[in-house]
Amino acid sequence: MDRNARIFVAGHRGLVGSAIFRNLQQAGYAQLLTRSRAELDLRNQAAVEAFFAAERPEFVFLAAARVGGIHANATYPAEFIHENLAIQLNVIDAAWRHGVKKLLFLGSSCIYPKFAPQPMPESCLLTGPLEPTNEWYAIAKIAGIKTCQAYRRQYGFNAISLMPTNLYGPGDNFDLSSSHVLPALIRKFHDAKTHNAATVTVWGSGTPRREFLHVDDLADAALFLMLHYDGEDIVNVGWGEDITIGELAALIGEVIGYPGAIVYDTSQPDGTPRKLLDVSRLSALGWRARIALRDGIAATYDWLLAHQDALRG
Repeated sequence: MDRNARIFVAGHRGLVGSAIFRNLQQAGYAQLLTRSRAELDLRNQAAVEAFFAAERPEFVFLAAARVGGIHANATYPAEFIHENLAIQLNVIDAAWRHGVKKLLFLGSSCIYPKFAPQPMPESCLLTGPLEPTNEWYAIAKIAGIKTCQAYRRQYGFNAISLMPTNLYGPGDNFDLSSSHVLPALIRKFHDAKTHNAATVTVWGSGTPRREFLHVDDLADAALFLMLHYDGEDIVNVGWGEDITIGELAALIGEVIGYPGAIVYDTSQPDGTPRKLLDVSRLSALGWRARIALRDGIAATYDWLLAHQDALRG
């Protein structure tokens, strides 16, 4: 993938897509193709076909998706499965039909069974039932993986699939009604510090363990694998270590400079006790994450302070 290759970043305005776009720019790639949803609806097969026919991208990073938390998955299950299936099928098929040299598909760690072994190896895919609260999204992502593998086997199409762990970073969603745990805690501690609140309430017991990866590290891994990996097998992308929610809350409080107390609301659910990816496959390929959690949280908070619109909601 030389510096003048035509590269389509699908979903370039999202958390992941924007990080991949920044990473490619910084690496010197000059011909980056992007379209907003208003410009190109990836759910529309004819529109996707027309785009690929006209623009002829040589490489594709497929980061576009319908995403959301537990509440969104429960409220809009049909939209989650339909929109994600449509986006994936349209882009993968058009990429193959119009001679794309390589496509990178981004999945999610939620594809793995609810009671998968910890840390979760790539081989545990489809070995047990999914977590019911996000199965619509997970099933669509599994279908995307299998589509890439099927097009590789039948047509020789070079499509690879990455499974990232929990992500955070600039451009994240800080709306308390829909955000994930790390940006939600940043928002809670920021609000508490701003309003001199005596306590911050954290849902659950604080004992579940979660793994977090800065989105710029994911973008770096995506470029690394686009350049150096051509296999059918999926590849986990994570930090390789986890932390309790209680430890995470204390760390965020320290970074933000919040002097109050942390209170745990044990009437709220804890969720899965642990979610950690086995990243030995990626490590063997020669890549490791570099942005330590404390540094990543500090940089994300600095971004939030510089983008006050993200505090609305």
